[in-house]
Amino acid sequence: MKYCKRCLYPANHPLGILFDKDGVCSGCRVHEEKDFLDWEARLKKISDILKNFKNRNGKNYDCIIPVSGARDSYFIVHTIKKKFKLNPLLVTYNKQYNTEIGIRNLAYLKTIFDCDLLTLTVNPESVKKIIRVTLKERASIYWHCIAGQTAFPTQIAVRLKIPLIIWGVHQGIDQVGMFSHEDEVEMTRKYRKDHDLMGLEAEDLLKLSSELSEENVRPFIYPHDKEIERIGVRGIYLNNYIRWDSKKQHEEMINLYSYETASQTRTFDTYNDVDCYNYSDVHDYIKFLKFGYGKATDHACREIRLKRMSREEGVEIVKKFQEVKPRNLDLFLNWLGISERGFYFLINRFRSSDIWEKDNHDRWFLKDSIINHDDDLGADKVGLPKTNEPSSFEITKQKAKDKNKGYILIGRGFVDRSK
Repeated sequence: MKYCKRCLYPANHPLGILFDKDGVCSGCRVHEEKDFLDWEARLKKISDILKNFKNRNGKNYDCIIPVSGARDSYFIVHTIKKKFKLNPLLVTYNKQYNTEIGIRNLAYLKTIFDCDLLTLTVNPESVKKIIRVTLKERASIYWHCIAGQTAFPTQIAVRLKIPLIIWGVHQGIDQVGMFSHEDEVEMTRKYRKDHDLMGLEAEDLLKLSSELSEENVRPFIYPHDKEIERIGVRGIYLNNYIRWDSKKQHEEMINLYSYETASQTRTFDTYNDVDCYNYSDVHDYIKFLKFGYGKATDHACREIRLKRMSREEGVEIVKKFQEVKPRNLDLFLNWLGISERGFYFLINRFRSSDIWEKDNHDRWFLKDSIINHDDDLGADKVGLPKTNEPSSFEITKQKAKDKNKGYILIGRGFVDRSK
């Protein structure tokens, strides 16, 4: 397997990746733009864009921000409401894999910023039916999360005639350099289907399973192009206009708003995805079983590119987390109602033959790994100099768990900050 000589990404990255003559991947090359683009000018550009969407009569929201109890939600809402003075409607899709910390973070988010929040919770039985199909067809337990997180905000934008949706970072830019920041790409149905949804629209699921009905998949159907054109819906990504640094942004939100963090099973990053007990656990383990790498690689690549970590340090981190077993597998399998044997049968069919092989005892083994490439020839020539910025991630003190003192799970879900 070919690996980038600057970061840790393999040639079989599912989003597609290219290597130049020096062995540096397209993601690293596009990431270099962060160090020479005029971000002040780009900030002025996004400011001008947002002014055009401000509701003139104050009778509607200015924009929609998809949020969760983790990721960049706090930073996006802080930027749009506090810095640009817009009135956003927050929209969230209930992934069903919720942690207590994620629930608290989301409750505090809408309370602190005094925002309205629309939540979609799909019937769990419908979600389970969909997961059984996507496990079989794409070895994915997360398809419904991505489909819901992208379809629901767009449905609301059309329904309430709010033409602007503000997203955080475009994965294709930040990971593999699929586009330049200067392309200013926006949310599209095609990218969503081809990459986020692995080629499966909600309507496609009906053809794959007689168990599913139109009612089951309706919440995941992206609005028709004519509906989107009628309202003029746009989905812009802030990372095209703001120098994106997830670690710094989270630490700013910790200091300003006491955003909660937590340790995770298969990565050293304690800031992202703490709202989901599966994302850096079962979901990430499936990614490893399919492609031979996981979130620890993603997060280490980010830190290497931001010059807080050396490639050698990144390799050591991957070595620590790469084969860690998920701690929530039994919880997930019991909830879904399938056996561990059945789970592995479905996943093993999607192992990439470029990286996985069976031995004489019918056991799977990695044919290669970044661990074998810590001293690739030429890596020292294209490596980035480290700064003095720490690459450590904080675990914050948890807020009160008593629902009468800390947070409310049902009803309005606002936090009583006087207690």
